[in-house]
Amino acid sequence: MFRPMRPIRPVRAVRPVGRPLARGLVVGGAAYAAGRAGARRAAEEQDQDRAIAELQAEQDRAAQQQAGQQPAYAPPPAAAPGPAAAPAAPAAGGEDVASKLAQLAQLVQQGLLTPEEFAAAKARLLA
Repeated sequence: MFRPMRPIRPVRAVRPVGRPLARGLVVGGAAYAAGRAGARRAAEEQDQDRAIAELQAEQDRAAQQQAGQQPAYAPPPAAAPGPAAAPAAPAAGGEDVASKLAQLAQLVQQGLLTPEEFAAAKARLLA
């Protein structure tokens, strides 16, 4: 007649599987993307820093080479036209004129004289 009663089990709430999993995937994916972007930016900054250091080293080497070729005292740029005006008197020897023209050409290459100033000084030397 009577059946024995089954023991009462506690009722378990069924947790939805899809939503928390999807939320975890979105959060994890966003964190992964942010990490990758940060790593990429750091790598670009390192490349840029390396390129800047190489350019500075190259400029230092060029400055040292130029300092080695120039005398210890270089006149200020404002005094540069003075040497161009000095050879106004014609020189006696042809070799002296050639050396002065070479000096003027060096001043043009160094950027201390403009091509117009060079032409004027050359005309004075050859006159």
